[in-house]
Amino acid sequence: MDETEFWELIDGSREAAEGDPEEQADALVERLLGRDPDAVVDFARHFEARYNRAYSWDLWAAASVMLGGASDDAFDYFRCWLIGQGREVFEGALHDPDQLAELVDDFDETVDGDAEELGYAADEAYEQLTGGVMPDLELPPPPREPLGGYLDFDDERTMAERFPSLWDRFRPQAPGRLGP
Repeated sequence: MDETEFWELIDGSREAAEGDPEEQADALVERLLGRDPDAVVDFARHFEARYNRAYSWDLWAAASVMLGGASDDAFDYFRCWLIGQGREVFEGALHDPDQLAELVDDFDETVDGDAEELGYAADEAYEQLTGGVMPDLELPPPPREPLGGYLDFDDERTMAERFPSLWDRFRPQAPGRLGP
């Protein structure tokens, strides 16, 4: 499976689910069930490689702004959601996380930003196809720490300066005030 096919599966599942992350995971499993087990493993490699690329302080900070805070687990699920948004949004966010303010149309923090199930779609499809567990993907180990420089998510001034578009969109504020 090449990168184009990977993104086509992501896009097709998102469109079928009309943007609902849980339904997208189900749609993705259904699409993967139409592939052979080796293709499902290839898909899992593509997914995991992008998941690891998105492990950065800047993206974690952006998730924190969008979600009103982001624990370790919340950031894991946010990275799955980010992949699920497709290539343009994913690559744009990696290049400049502040672009998420423009790249993401509708965003409901109670539903969006959390696609934990999407991260398990390939595992589920592989198990249904073979009756076994996903083999080792033979990828380099994930980074031990987020990539890039540390950001203090509680420093509202720094967050507002680093992510002005996200801050303006997701942190409505009273005049003269930097945060909620």
